[in-house]
Parts: sequence; structure tokens; C-alpha cells
Amino acid sequence: MKHANTKKTSLRTRVLVGGVAAGALAAGTFGAVSATAAPSAPAAVSADAANRNLQESTHLTVAAATKAAQATLDAAKKDGQRVSVAVVDRNGNTVVTLRGDGAGPQSYASAEKKAFTAVSWNAPTSELAKRLEQAPNLKDIPGTLFLAGGAPVKAKGAPIAGIGVAGAPSGDQDEKFAQAGVAALAR
Repeated sequence: MKHANTKKTSLRTRVLVGGVAAGALAAGTFGAVSATAAPSAPAAVSADAANRNLQESTHLTVAAATKAAQATLDAAKKDGQRVSVAVVDRNGNTVVTLRGDGAGPQSYASAEKKAFTAVSWNAPTSELAKRLEQAPNLKDIPGTLFLAGGAPVKAKGAPIAGIGVAGAPSGDQDEKFAQAGVAALAR
């Protein structure tokens, strides 16, 4: 008797589970049909059709940055100097860094910092070094180096890049080579 009762319970359980499964399947199908029947929204909605919240900026291409860096190294080599050169974009991010043959190990990082400093203040670092007399705390800003050898690259009066050079015996020479890189972009 017990055995027959188990079969009945088992049959009832199967029917009940089957009914629940069929109901769930039907509900899912109905939901899927309802979702596809709804009118579709536009694929992309512009949050600012008039571009009031956007700003355009100018950046050097990698090719232009490389051209400027190579012109800088060529000018230094012509004068018998071994330097490193860095070109950074408007935001101070390094685009190109070249370490010239025989340049000192410190020159690489110094060149990047000079380039960053020049573009940040839109001025040659030789001029910025003079400002330390009135504002000595400027030198405490992370990532900067207030030594001659950095030159900003400008377009329409605004800074778009910085070129930094390090490794020559004087900052004046470093800056002369950086200016050769800036001049190469004008050609």
C-alpha cells in the first residue's frame, strides 16, 4: 500500500511540477513577445546636440612629435652634445621620448619634466626658472623641473605641446636644442 501511495504522490508531484514549468514558460514567452512588440527607442540620443558642453583642442600627431624630437637630437649632435628629448601633449602626457646615443641616465626623466613644465605654463623653462625668486614654492609642484631646456609648442597662441631637453652642459644649450624642435614643426 505504501508503494502505491508513493506512486500517486510521485505522479501528483510530476503533474504539479509540469504545470508550474508550463506556466513559467508561457509567462516567459508572453514577456518576450510583449518586449518585442513595444515601439523601439532611437538608437542614439545626443545629450548635447548643440555641443555646448564640448571643447575642441589641438594635439600634435605622433609623426609631428617624432619629427620635432629627431630635429632636436640632430641639432644637439651637430653641436657635439649627447642629450635626451621628450615631447609631451597639451595635457603633459608623454608622446615621444628619445634618448640620444651616450646621453646620461638622468637626462631622460629631466627632459620629460622640462617638457611638462614648459607646456603647463606656456613658457620656456629658462623664464620660469627666474620666477622662482618671487615664488620659490613653484619648484614643489610634482612633475616639474624649473631648469632651462624646455620650450612650449603653440598653435594660435595656446600651448599644444612641450619639448624638453636634458644632458648638455648648460640649460641654455638644452633650450636651444628644444627650440630647434619647435622650429622643425613650422616647416
